[in-house]
Amino acid sequence: MADSTLAAMPALELAAEIRAGRLSALEVTQAALARIDALDGRIHAFTHVTRERALAEAGAIDRARAAGHTLPPLAGVPYAAKNLFDIAGLTTVAGSKINRDLPPATADGALIERMRGAGAVLLGALNMDEYAFGFTTENAHYGTARNPHDLTRVAGGSSGGSGAAVAAGMVPVTLGTDTNGSIRVPSSLCGIFGIKPTYGRLSRRGSYPFVASLDHVGPFARSARDLAAVYDALQGADSGDPAQARRAIEPTFEHLGEDIAGLKIALAGGYFQQQAGPQALAALEVVAQALGASREVILPEAQRARAAAFVITASEGSNLHLPDLRTRPDDFDHLIRDRLLANALTPAAWYTQAQRFRLWFYKAVMQLFDDVDIILAPATPVSATVAGADTFELNGVQVPARPSMGVLTQPLSFIGLPIVAVPVHSVGAMPIGVQVIAKPWRELDALRVAAYLEQCGAVSAPIASLA
Repeated sequence: MADSTLAAMPALELAAEIRAGRLSALEVTQAALARIDALDGRIHAFTHVTRERALAEAGAIDRARAAGHTLPPLAGVPYAAKNLFDIAGLTTVAGSKINRDLPPATADGALIERMRGAGAVLLGALNMDEYAFGFTTENAHYGTARNPHDLTRVAGGSSGGSGAAVAAGMVPVTLGTDTNGSIRVPSSLCGIFGIKPTYGRLSRRGSYPFVASLDHVGPFARSARDLAAVYDALQGADSGDPAQARRAIEPTFEHLGEDIAGLKIALAGGYFQQQAGPQALAALEVVAQALGASREVILPEAQRARAAAFVITASEGSNLHLPDLRTRPDDFDHLIRDRLLANALTPAAWYTQAQRFRLWFYKAVMQLFDDVDIILAPATPVSATVAGADTFELNGVQVPARPSMGVLTQPLSFIGLPIVAVPVHSVGAMPIGVQVIAKPWRELDALRVAAYLEQCGAVSAPIASLA
């Protein structure tokens, strides 16, 4: 089977073909490695390809099948992970130069362990904004992660390599993190699916931190079914992450086809439409029409929520890096360094007030969820901008490019809601995403809506047409 054909196959279809013996895990892995070799020189999604490990894992799956063993659900599915996840034998660089001096990880992080347990084959580590502090993955040390739909444009961030690798068909699924929007922004700009689960749902053990009280982890995929299957594989209690909630595994994949007619769906108005450009609003309309949703709700003080998220990010993020800021300032990307230094001056009173406001905002939004199950909002204000651009135009105003891509995601990360980003390719030359926001711990509702939207053709994630 041609490499291009294998690249287009969904993760679950690949796993089914491998279980049936119509494909081998080794040939699927070799095809994915060949595609990475052919494309990544232009995209810069990968910072390290784990070729030997991938071939060994694939070989073990093929031997298990030949011996008559039952294969796990993602057996033979190629994937890759943002380079802030610990991968045994690799140094966890977290997009930085400084971390190169750390010793290699001695064990896989929790989500890598879960993927290995599900039979997935790890192909490498993926590019990101330095220390996850950004929305564009214009990395001074490892290059700009390019958008596969237009290589002059950014892939988003901070999990830009994760988004680009899936959109380019190098792997069908990837892992990333989301502190202020770092799964949803690349999903939107690269035209793929991504999920930011409820804060505390998935284990963060073995992932390099950015802002402990805001950091989430989750997967990307090219279909809602694949996204749900990977999300399910990542669930499970882990005593190694003290921030993880102790909740039972709640399967989603087996429920994706359930009727969504009983779900009450509304659109986020006010701030979430005022901060969106015409293409973002057009994408929201496509999704709303497909769902028959017209009611609007207002998330009160959303602009203050974004400001408070900035304060918390500034305080916690800069504190983490103070020792290196004092001793190795020249080894940071200068833009990241300057932001971290400025953030280190954030008054403690601001941080305390931001955390107080966070509780108030959470309670106010929970009141909205007394009467709705799903809220829809644009994921990014515009589609992917040209790499290197300092600003972009938003409703007639020039705004700074790097921070402004998170204007619609930050108020929601701030209170840890589960959100699926769905891709709309029908409203412009570049894709753009919509956020499907659910109540805490109701990832299933957001995934059911995403699957319905995909089934009716409102959203999709075609592989970018790279030569």
